[in-house]
Amino acid sequence: MYQEILYSVTGSVAEIRFNRPDRLNALTRRMLTEMKHAVAQAERDDAVIGIVITGEGRGFCAGMDMQALSALGAAGGTGSRVDEDYGLDAQPGDPEMGEEFLKGHSYLMAVRKPIIAAVNGPCAGLGFVLAMLCDIRFMGQEAVLTASFSQRGLVAEYGVSWILPRLIGVSKTLDLLWTSRKIKADEAKEMGLVDKIFPAADVAAQARAYIEDLAAKAAPYSLMMMKRQVYRHLAMPLGEAVAETTQWIAESTARDDFKEGVKAYLEQRPPRFSRVKVD
Repeated sequence: MYQEILYSVTGSVAEIRFNRPDRLNALTRRMLTEMKHAVAQAERDDAVIGIVITGEGRGFCAGMDMQALSALGAAGGTGSRVDEDYGLDAQPGDPEMGEEFLKGHSYLMAVRKPIIAAVNGPCAGLGFVLAMLCDIRFMGQEAVLTASFSQRGLVAEYGVSWILPRLIGVSKTLDLLWTSRKIKADEAKEMGLVDKIFPAADVAAQARAYIEDLAAKAAPYSLMMMKRQVYRHLAMPLGEAVAETTQWIAESTARDDFKEGVKAYLEQRPPRFSRVKVD
């Protein structure tokens, strides 16, 4: 079904792997469409607790394929930027997050399951944006990050100007965007761009292990709701966020998962939580 990504489900983890290693996994319209479809497939799979996005070979994603950018420039920027569906039309993401979280690549923040970017190698441009829009980022020791937009005469694209200041602050965001300099793993972690660093060969496996640990201990419903809270409340006044949370507390304490969590603790056994059902 897919030509430019690899998709697999093992245990509780769905893995999406960019698969153009000879081009450092540079993105095409088809690859972006396949990725979106695979994310939707993982979201609707009851067996899947979380998603890992990584790259085949030595790169994570070098950004948009330069041939595609060249064609767009030759058309004076007037070429269609609407993705073809390639027979893979899908819309992942929870509508209750709000319409703004379903636009463009922001759907990653609306997906009902945790998403980890396992940045195993060079990550640039739109690849950098996709990594930043994932919930957590693991990075290979040898990998580098770069925004690269200023060096192409572009603006900060696809929501990165919204998410980056919330991750690392305004001045650091402007520094990264203006200079397009390469950020190595240690600086990326110190800055807050990534959460954990591993040898490049281990980064995807560590991301999978993280999700399997969540699957063994945490309620999928809780993971979904906490993700919804964090992203929605970034754009809300405190009072509205607290009011919404109060409503959700009442709903969660009435669920069987709450009873199971308490019972499992008292009986000193692993919990048996229900899975998230997505129509």
